[in-house]
Amino acid sequence: MRRCTWHVAQANFAPHFFDNGVGSTNGNMALFSLPEDTPVGSHVYTLNGTDPEGDPISYHISFDPSARSVFSVDPTFGNITLVEELDREREDEIEAIISISDGLNLVAEKVVILVTDTNDEAPRFIQEPYVALVPEDIPAGSSIFKVHAVDRDTGSGGSVTYFLQNLHSPFAVDRHSGVLRLQAGATLDYERSWTHYVTVVAKDGGGRLHGADVVFSATTTVTVNVEDVQDTAPVFVGTPYYGYVYEDTLPGSEVLKVVAMDGDRGKPNRILYSLANGDEGAFEINETSGAISITQSPAQLQREVYELHVQVTEMSPVGSPAAQATVPVTIRIVDLNNHPPTFYGESGPQNRFELSMNEHPPQGEILRGLKITVNDSDQGANAKFNLQLVGPRGIFRVVPQTVLNEAQVTIIVENSAAIDFEKSKVLTFKLLAVEVNTPEKFSSTADVVIQLLDTNDNVPKFDSLYYVARIPENAPGGSSVVAVTAVDPDTGPWGEVKYSIYGTGADLFLIHPSTGLIYTQPWASLDAEATARYNFYVKAEDMEGKYSVAEVFITLLDVNDHPPQFGKSVQKKTMVLGTPVKIEAIDEDAEEPNNLVDYSITHAEPANVFDINAHTGEIWLKNSIRSLDALHNITPGRDCIWSLEVQAKDRGSPSFSTTALLKIDITDAETLSRSPMAAFLIQTKDNPMKAVGVLAGTMATVVAITVLISTATFWRNKKSNKVLPVRRVVRKRPSPAPRTIRIEWLKSKSAKAATKFMLKEKPPNENCNNNSPESSLPPRAPALPPPPSVAPSTGAAHWTVPTVSGSLTPQPTQHPPKPKTMGSPIQSTLISELKQKFEKKSVHNKAYF
Repeated sequence: MRRCTWHVAQANFAPHFFDNGVGSTNGNMALFSLPEDTPVGSHVYTLNGTDPEGDPISYHISFDPSARSVFSVDPTFGNITLVEELDREREDEIEAIISISDGLNLVAEKVVILVTDTNDEAPRFIQEPYVALVPEDIPAGSSIFKVHAVDRDTGSGGSVTYFLQNLHSPFAVDRHSGVLRLQAGATLDYERSWTHYVTVVAKDGGGRLHGADVVFSATTTVTVNVEDVQDTAPVFVGTPYYGYVYEDTLPGSEVLKVVAMDGDRGKPNRILYSLANGDEGAFEINETSGAISITQSPAQLQREVYELHVQVTEMSPVGSPAAQATVPVTIRIVDLNNHPPTFYGESGPQNRFELSMNEHPPQGEILRGLKITVNDSDQGANAKFNLQLVGPRGIFRVVPQTVLNEAQVTIIVENSAAIDFEKSKVLTFKLLAVEVNTPEKFSSTADVVIQLLDTNDNVPKFDSLYYVARIPENAPGGSSVVAVTAVDPDTGPWGEVKYSIYGTGADLFLIHPSTGLIYTQPWASLDAEATARYNFYVKAEDMEGKYSVAEVFITLLDVNDHPPQFGKSVQKKTMVLGTPVKIEAIDEDAEEPNNLVDYSITHAEPANVFDINAHTGEIWLKNSIRSLDALHNITPGRDCIWSLEVQAKDRGSPSFSTTALLKIDITDAETLSRSPMAAFLIQTKDNPMKAVGVLAGTMATVVAITVLISTATFWRNKKSNKVLPVRRVVRKRPSPAPRTIRIEWLKSKSAKAATKFMLKEKPPNENCNNNSPESSLPPRAPALPPPPSVAPSTGAAHWTVPTVSGSLTPQPTQHPPKPKTMGSPIQSTLISELKQKFEKKSVHNKAYF
């Protein structure tokens, strides 16, 4: 190290660096070293010095202009930073000039920084590619090739060892020298593999890099080409060898050819053929081509089989015999296969056979109408052949299946169901005869055509299991309803179908026996209101009685053929103010909208008094009329009864309508409150059975209460341990009375119940003033209308339900009667309506007694 000192002034001493020795990280960088994997930007050293006068100092570093500026320095603090990447393999030391200055004096020093090695280089193979040519007979353990790899690192990172990637290779490599050898006990064989690819791996000893232990490696491939040598005998190709001599083979004709080649294919020798033995002078072989030919006529040969031995010899390049090999050759003297199998009929050779038979013959039946014989005129194995049927499989089978020389052909039914005239009227097969053990495989065919005859094996089948039809109810007699179709696939008379119908709903219908057209009886009158749906069965039958059945559903379409009907053309109703009355008409049509009824008031006296619900038939007073006085004021003559003409009109097309005259007697709730029984009668006048139901309900309640009281008394006495005397009354059960006695009892009982009520009525006042003094007297009952005429029923006594006539006022008892106020015209009307309805109910209920 050199020091240069400049003295600016005699009185000012120059600054200087501290020399802190090896291993120090501050001072003058004496003997400073740095690893090559130090990251760029690292703080690697601190320059440190002093000035004798204590003046401020600054630091500098510079490099040769031709070199890289590897470091930078902080002039104030002297911190040196690495600014360029280090590489020991390229530059193992760095020269720099460091300086220190106090502003007047500058001191500079030249320093050398050593770059230390890290394991940052991988081994690298040199002089690639590696190819070696090795004879196949090289001894085991011999050296074959040497590979070499270098690692520029020092120490363990630069040491290289070798090994093979494939541990099962026939080769091995020396760990340190890289010499490739053939392993002990291993051999090379050109005939098995003439090239080997050996992968060699070079690995360094490992080292530190960026603070971690790393190991680098490299691979190369050594191509080992095996060189063929003469070490394999000739090899025959296409063994075993068989030849045939036929009766028409000419002398000198080639029988067969043998082929051999040198087993050493890399450098093959010339091949020569010869007959070793077994020819007996009957055969010869071409020494270069290997073709064996016959030297005599086949008729002169004494044996049927000749076993020859052909020898092949390799000729070395100098012309001397080398390796040899022998192969056996078998030659057979055989009859000439010049006759194919032939089919015969009764008149000679024939290739077409025809037969007519009924469909569906029994399983296993033989087709006896076929007379077929098959023959092969050759001898021995040449006359053996197989028989088979070609065509639809599984229907027939042929017997026998293997023939020697000649046989009678038999065809047997195997699947009777498949022999169906309706599926195929003609079945066509081919009889195929093919030789078995001959090279020529001669064959022949014959057509078998079977004409099937139809039988009655099918049942007529409808195209549908169900037929649905709709016809209007006003269809005239003889109208077409629906056509059914059944098909019988059989032909001729067996395929003709006759139709018939049966069942509970078939009385009004007929069917054409041939066409299947179903139509109504000429006299049939259909009515959807009586029977809307018909259901019966139709049968399709062939001439032998085989049949099938389908079901027919016929729905009658309703037409508007019934006008609405009121119960009576003249009706009387009593209306309480605020409560509507209802009039009802019934349309007997079966379906909507034909049976839907709309109501309207066509005429009213007086007008503008009533409104009607068009759908329900309820009639009420207009909202402006809220009292009888208001009603009397707008009524001419202040009448008590108002008449309406009500029309009931259905919604069908065309529409029908009916009118009825409705007379309405109007009262108010105040009048009804004076007589609860009259109010009850008014409420139930349209439904007399409601009154009966109320009475029955009351009686049932009384009975239930009585039973509950009796049960409670019994259990109370039982818990109190009271012993009561037991009395047993034995009564003789009366014999059941005949039916007429029961009816008379009901009549007398009902009559007794009716006598509890009286109806007294005074003739109505002309001015309908219900507030007159005379209205407080009981009114007299009007005369009863005659009962409706009912057809007498045999075996049952005539019985009518007793009617209640009166105002439901009980007869006077011993107690003094209390005065009652009753409306005479209203009550008389109610009683009359109730009486008539009870009588109607009695007529309908006779059948129950």
